[in-house]
Amino acid sequence: MSGLLPLLDFAGYVALLLWGVHMVQTGVQRAFGAALSAALGKALGTRLRAFLAGLGITAVLQSSTATGLMITGFAAGGVVSLVPALAAMLGANVGTTLIVQLLSFDLTAAAPILILLGVWMFRRYQPGRTRDLGRVFIGLGLLLMALHLLVELFAPFESAPMLAMILGALDSQPVAAVLIAAAFTWAAHSSVAVVVLIMSLVSHGIVQPHMAFALVLGANLGTAVNPMLEGVTGDDPAARRLPLGNLLTRVAGVLLGVILLPWLAPWMNGMSADPARAVANFHTLFNIVVALFFLPLLTPYAALLTRWLPKRADPNDPSRPQYLDEWAHDVPAVALGNAARESLRLTDMLQTLLLYARAGFKRDNRHRMVQARQLDAAVDKLETAITTYVATLDQENMTQEDRQRVDSIVAFASNVGHAADITYHGLLGHIGRLRKQGLVLTAEQRARVDETLSALLANQRQAAALFVNDDLRQARALAGEKARFRTLEAEAAEAHLAQIKSGKVDSAEAGALYLDILRDMKGINSHLIGASAYPLLARHGELLPSRLRDAGN
Repeated sequence: MSGLLPLLDFAGYVALLLWGVHMVQTGVQRAFGAALSAALGKALGTRLRAFLAGLGITAVLQSSTATGLMITGFAAGGVVSLVPALAAMLGANVGTTLIVQLLSFDLTAAAPILILLGVWMFRRYQPGRTRDLGRVFIGLGLLLMALHLLVELFAPFESAPMLAMILGALDSQPVAAVLIAAAFTWAAHSSVAVVVLIMSLVSHGIVQPHMAFALVLGANLGTAVNPMLEGVTGDDPAARRLPLGNLLTRVAGVLLGVILLPWLAPWMNGMSADPARAVANFHTLFNIVVALFFLPLLTPYAALLTRWLPKRADPNDPSRPQYLDEWAHDVPAVALGNAARESLRLTDMLQTLLLYARAGFKRDNRHRMVQARQLDAAVDKLETAITTYVATLDQENMTQEDRQRVDSIVAFASNVGHAADITYHGLLGHIGRLRKQGLVLTAEQRARVDETLSALLANQRQAAALFVNDDLRQARALAGEKARFRTLEAEAAEAHLAQIKSGKVDSAEAGALYLDILRDMKGINSHLIGASAYPLLARHGELLPSRLRDAGN
């Protein structure tokens, strides 16, 4: 029992260390995630700019995983080519070492102040950037406190015979040390926490410096394994290029590091008398050397990865999500951007269905019905995938703006999905009835249908643009289209009744079908407005709760 308590203490302090790192990372992501993602997207032009952007943003986020999510999203969407994406990942690997450099100094005295400041900011302010920064300060304080507790816990173990035997066995097995550290880093999902833990071990002489360097190599390897095992979804090999490229650069660096370890250890120890500082320096130096070696070789390296993992296009399955990366769940700003991009694909499918309907009213296009049925089924599957994706995001890491974005994405996907259903089952179904029953619309009715479908296509494009740019003026203009379609339906109904009264009974059935067509187009237009205009107007307080007049007036 006496041996169990220290083990539980150790596990608890390590958990506190991991939680402190988690709070720092999620706090920064919530405060600056969207802005940093936009800045990164603009910087991914040349490999040097991409490298510096990856370094700087990861230094702020303190998570190469979060930066990698952003870069992977850009690369998967074709926004950035593989060469600058790989360069940004090399920069991210260097950037994540900077907090380790900071923590190599004894900052334990600052822990209570940081926690006090963080709790005050978190309790004092409403959800927003200031409150998220309070979360960062709390995380830093917990991290420093966990390090101090681990140092005190390790002191009695310096002369423990069992620990000495285990570490002695690893002392001559650097490869085993690398693999153990890699597995632990993969499980912890944080190379920062693992390297900081190694610094604590070496500072108390529990781990020898040369073994600590081997453990650092393993931590660098383990942090690149997570994206390969957990971050790649779907069966398109091209999605694996970036995580595989990052992993292989780490593998090459680790292999070289293990070979040179007997000569590197004395040299690193000579650079700093403090063994913890030597570990931090080795961690930084490793990533800098790997970056300097691979940066000039990225063009042929990217070509090799492209040849190994060619893109697998599947035009017959539009329902397959292209941007819903499960790995991005930990970074809401990235995940919501992915969901928004996937939602825009729904509008492209709706546009195709509307074009099929427009062509069908002009000429026989029964050969398009198979494609239309596939598109309608794809819209339903994709809408479900988008809704499920955003519903399973980590609510704890979301800001108020993130939650509003979730609501707007769900509303957009749902309304566009309903519009597609009406287009396929309604408009294209009416075209089939016209052909099957031999009914013919008048020239005026055909012209009105074509004109209205043109307006629907314009509104579809405007709804998609509004979903992206949140332009209030455009939202008002799109909402105004509802009155236009309502007037169009009322005028058509009145004209139809007038024809029946005048005795043109033979046109009654075709006229009734014409009214159904207009009602369906009105419904499609209403869903387009509900997809993007109404949510934006509601956020700005420009929608009335009801169209009913107040009974008191």
